Order: sequence, then C-alpha cells, then structure tokens
Amino acid sequence: MAAEVRPASPPLTRRQEARRRRILDATTLLACRGGFDAVQMREVAEEAGVALGTLYRYFPSKVHLLVATMQDQLEHLHTTLRKRPPASDSPAERVAETLLRAFRALQRDPYLADAMVRALTFADRGVRDEVDRVIGRTTAIILDAIGPSIGPQGPTPEQLSAVRVVEHTWHAALITWLSGRATIAQVKSDIETVCRLIDLTV
Repeated sequence: MAAEVRPASPPLTRRQEARRRRILDATTLLACRGGFDAVQMREVAEEAGVALGTLYRYFPSKVHLLVATMQDQLEHLHTTLRKRPPASDSPAERVAETLLRAFRALQRDPYLADAMVRALTFADRGVRDEVDRVIGRTTAIILDAIGPSIGPQGPTPEQLSAVRVVEHTWHAALITWLSGRATIAQVKSDIETVCRLIDLTV
C-alpha cells in the first residue's frame, strides 16, 4: 500500500504566527503553574486572548497543544546551543553535555516538563505530525553535538541508530525522574552511559 501523502499546510501569515505565539506562551505559563491538568483549552484561549474556536483550529486537542509546546521549547534550546555549543572533546561527551543542559532546563520548570512529557506519551497517530517535529528537532540537536564526526554524506545508519537509542533513553529517563522513580544523579549517569554509544560509531 502506498504511503499516505498529505498536502503541506500553507505558511502562517504574520498575524497568524503572532496568534500562535500567544497560544504557546499561554500554554507554557499555565503548565508552569500546575502541570498537565492546569492546561485546559478554555483557560488557554482566555490567557492568549483568542476565541476557543480559533484555538481548536490551531490545535485540535490539549495533547496537540502540549506536544507543540515541547517543540517550541526544543527550538529555543537549539538556538541557545548553537550560540554556546558544548566544548567537550569527544562526540559522546558533547552529546551528554547537551542533554544534561536540556535536563537542567527541565528541572527549573518541573510542572512544564511533566505536562510536555505526558502529552508526548499520550500522543496517538492523530498527533504524529507534531511528534515527528519533536523527534526531528531532538535528532538535529544531537547531530549538531556530534559535529565534525559526521561525514560529508551525512550520518551513517549506525550513527542514526545510536542517536535513536540515545533519544529513547533520554525519554525514559525523563519519565522515571518525573515519576519519582529515578534521582537526578541516576538520570545523569544513564545519559552519560548511553551517549558512549556515539563514540562507537565514529
């Protein structure tokens, strides 16, 4: 069976982009205050100053909204990392430093972190575009950290496989930390351990 081909969405106008920005900022604010349960569509619409129907046109559900918020947070992180890239010697150490920076950012807003990770966990196929963008941004962040070890032809299949394993471990570590089943020290150890896979592929 041929893969489904979905038409690309037209780019947002400046006004639409500003409205979307207000919605994401409102979501972040509410999530920081009370986590997943505090993000209610009506409250987001009121905080953002948009009609409830308008909000649903941009984001069909709370899960869509919070996964998009996670993508937005990752974009901010990626911009910061490009300005101040990790300085460690080996690719594995640079990837670990990158992910630990991201973890420290999440520690500052644990309610927001919990809301985003729960939404990503709950996401079904209806949210796959948003989830794909989160995964794509995470992969790009890790590949940037690997840096010159990636050849001119792009990452090898082995490198991409190692990156996927790192991403899976990163996600699992966040879940166990947020649920109180792992300490910060354990998360740090797990991330540093799995990142050693990167050096085996270069």
